[in-house]
Amino acid sequence: MRLFAAVLPPEDVTASLADEVAALRRLPGADGLRWTGRDGWHLTLAFYGEVDDGVVPDLAARLERAARRTPPFELALRGGGQFGRGRALWVGAEGGLATLRLLAGRAESAGRRAGVDMGGHRRYRPHLTLARSRRALDVRPHVEALAGYAGPAWTVTGLALVRSNLPESGVPGEQPRYEAVARSPLGASG
Repeated sequence: MRLFAAVLPPEDVTASLADEVAALRRLPGADGLRWTGRDGWHLTLAFYGEVDDGVVPDLAARLERAARRTPPFELALRGGGQFGRGRALWVGAEGGLATLRLLAGRAESAGRRAGVDMGGHRRYRPHLTLARSRRALDVRPHVEALAGYAGPAWTVTGLALVRSNLPESGVPGEQPRYEAVARSPLGASG
C-alpha cells in the first residue's frame, strides 16, 4: 500500500483555508490547476511510497514511539508558494516549525528503521499542497494572494499514518482518496 506520515489540520483550520481556496479558484489561470480536495489536506511528514502490508505494523509502532517522544506544538497555516514553476501551489506554515521538523525527521527515521526504502534525504519544507499541474504554469497571482493568508492556530496533538488510494477510473481530475490507517498522539497529549 502507498503510505505517508502526516499532520492533519482540524476542521476549523480547513474551513478557513477552504474560504481562501475559493477566492484563489476565481483568479486567472485557476482552471489550469488540479485543486486538491479539502478532505485530503495534510502536511506530509515523510513519504514512504509502496510499503508491503507486513511492514505496516512495525512502521506504525515506530511512528507511535516517535510521536510519544515529541511534545504537542502550535501551528498555523500562513502564506504560500510554488514548486516546479507552478506545478504545485501550496500554503505554508508557521509556529512550532522546529518541532514540526523534528517530528518529520523522526517519521523519516521510523520508515528507515522499519525497512522502508526512503531514497535520499531531502530537506523538509512544511507545506500543504493546494493544487497541481502537469505543466509549468504562472501561478504568481495565486502566490501573491496567499502572501496575506493567515489561518487560525491550533495545537498539533498527533500524527497519522495515511494510505493514499490513487485514482483508477482514468477520469480527468479525479483525486486520490486518503485514509488514516493509524493515529499516534504526541507526547503528553495521549
